[in-house]
Amino acid sequence: MRELPDFDAIRPYRDDEAAAVVARLCRDPDLRRAAAVFFMPRFARLLPELAQTLVGRYVAVKTGHIHTVRDVQRWLTRHMARIINDSTDALDVTGLQHLKRDVPYLFISNHRDIVMDSALLNFALHQAGFETTRTAVGDNLFTLPCAADLMRLNKSFVVQRRVTGAKALLKAVSLTSAYIRHSLEEGVSVWIAQREGRAKDGYDSTDAAVLKMLALAWRDGDSGMRAFVENVRIVPVSVSYELDACDLRKAHELCVAAETGRYIKAPDEDLRSMVQGIVGYKGRVHLAFGAPFTGPECSARGRCSDYGDADALAAALDAEIARGLRLYPTHVDAAARVGADMPTAARAQSGGVPAPNPRVMAAWQNRLAQCPGAERPYLIASYANIVRNVSDHLAEVVA
Repeated sequence: MRELPDFDAIRPYRDDEAAAVVARLCRDPDLRRAAAVFFMPRFARLLPELAQTLVGRYVAVKTGHIHTVRDVQRWLTRHMARIINDSTDALDVTGLQHLKRDVPYLFISNHRDIVMDSALLNFALHQAGFETTRTAVGDNLFTLPCAADLMRLNKSFVVQRRVTGAKALLKAVSLTSAYIRHSLEEGVSVWIAQREGRAKDGYDSTDAAVLKMLALAWRDGDSGMRAFVENVRIVPVSVSYELDACDLRKAHELCVAAETGRYIKAPDEDLRSMVQGIVGYKGRVHLAFGAPFTGPECSARGRCSDYGDADALAAALDAEIARGLRLYPTHVDAAARVGADMPTAARAQSGGVPAPNPRVMAAWQNRLAQCPGAERPYLIASYANIVRNVSDHLAEVVA
């Protein structure tokens, strides 16, 4: 029997810790400020201190019944339903027929939004009667105590990235890999993004280093990657937003980095991006679950049987994620603006491109109008690159 390392530094909170953490969160000024913007945005602008006090009391009353992590998730699910209703025109979920409710999976998805990518996945799983996942979150998002508490209370675990030195880094990534293996062997599914950080330019790609990190706990002799793929049901997941709620922020960041060589975030910038990503208007959203990379769902299709190489596995994930992306009129319009016609390969997506939604297209035009001229090419490219990504990976299907 394998000896397990101490996971206390990275694991989610347990049931016996939930009530105390909730009480601490209700007193946290940063969370009160963010909650005031969410629950009463107009009042929060006019009388911020009073709004924060009232929201703090409201949340304390409404969370008084919370004693376990499952209680937390039930409470958050109700609010997630409201968020989806208020910030999207529709959430379309496909591919759940590939999954079984009693099987743990490693979900690997593209990464567009700090919170919503995994939140939408877990909401879809919960609504369909599946258990929710443990979610991998980089420690750069744990700088605020309230964010760290809230995420670990919601089954998130820490991926330690802010370590220096080769030995410390190897220890950190080995601990993450061991915890993911431990979770799957406990029968709990895990979500992780295909890369560190969001795809701000709109082109999704899997970082082979992430896969190598994941495979460390299955490293027996020289069969680490092969054993990892054979023993873990990897499920590619594609998240598509008609509008990216943080697109203007991303364009600004990319422009500054291109002009100056680097971009330095403000201390509260990640929190602001998290809130914007949650409440910002997204138009239509599509979530596609692919078939697992191992097991009968995969072998019947004759693929993914042997990946001893992280680059090969990354390429396979890229192709599956691209095939699951949904192209919207915003993406097509952006592609046309950079002189690229809608490619034949992109038209191969199931059902074609949905008809334009007047509200979404007006919002898209408004984004373009308010984006500074130097940043506009980055904004447009972040949408156009989604078409290019789908085209690159679907070309072989059409050929």
